[in-house]
Amino acid sequence: MGEKKQKKLSIGDIALMGVMVAVIEVCKAAMAFLPNIELTSFWIIMFTLLFEWRILFVIPVFTLVEGAMYGFGLWWVMYLYAWPLLALVVYLCRRQESAWFWSFVSAIFGFLFGFLCAFPYVAIGAADSGLRGGLYAGFTWWVAGIPFDIAHGAGNFVLMAVLYRPVHQAMRRLGPSLSRSGE
Repeated sequence: MGEKKQKKLSIGDIALMGVMVAVIEVCKAAMAFLPNIELTSFWIIMFTLLFEWRILFVIPVFTLVEGAMYGFGLWWVMYLYAWPLLALVVYLCRRQESAWFWSFVSAIFGFLFGFLCAFPYVAIGAADSGLRGGLYAGFTWWVAGIPFDIAHGAGNFVLMAVLYRPVHQAMRRLGPSLSRSGE
């Protein structure tokens, strides 16, 4: 009877995940002066592709750090499902290696980010004014942010198109020990 190999967190995994969170946070802070242009989507895609299941620990820590730094407002609730959704899509498509494919995935996520973030407004509006009021609240919030979603999607596309190949190659060159730590 064959033994099933279990994935256990090693000290190296924990350190690697800390570095991943730090990279996302540093890039987010460095680009904060640009409206809706960010590397968070890029890094979540890249880290999911290379480090697979470890992203399941990185995203919650990133989300908690964001809440601790900026406050646990309504925007924070959106992070609880938007970033894991991106990681799930990436994981399901992980066999793709085309920079163009990932540029389009990143762009679509950016374009849809405001739509995804409208769900709490639907829930709040529905609690106050029924389903119709909730849908109106979510829809108007989403439509008001469309110019920001366009910037977000375009920025995601350009950043992924420019950075995917060199970063992917550099991360792969770091060797199997980095991507396979703890196995």
